[in-house]
Amino acid sequence: MSVLAELVEQADPSLRPYAASDPGPGRYDGRLSDPDRAFTVEAVREGFELHYGEPRAFTGMDDDLRLLAGDSLYALGLARLAERGDVAAVAELSDLISLCARAEAEGRRELSERLWEASLEALSDRGGPGARALVS
Repeated sequence: MSVLAELVEQADPSLRPYAASDPGPGRYDGRLSDPDRAFTVEAVREGFELHYGEPRAFTGMDDDLRLLAGDSLYALGLARLAERGDVAAVAELSDLISLCARAEAEGRRELSERLWEASLEALSDRGGPGARALVS
């Protein structure tokens, strides 16, 4: 099962009517070895896309529902990491969410993509300074 298919399965049941029939593979498949971090990154990315772009796992929502659904996917992913005590990953992704919201509000989509890459590196086995380092 792809990470996006798992995301659809784990999401709030009220979102299922909007689930894509075949969301395809996760955007970041193979980039993170930890399955909980991989799931959460995909959940947060899908939440981000519901807010600002083109989601892959969910379609056909009006703007208000997209915002609520995006928030729910942020929470779903972060809760998984919080339950296992992965505070560093929760902090990194929380920073990513707020920094991307700021970048999008400023019309700086290119910064959003760089923030995503920095967070992925920070969450990977090799580590890195994370998204906050790009704007500090």
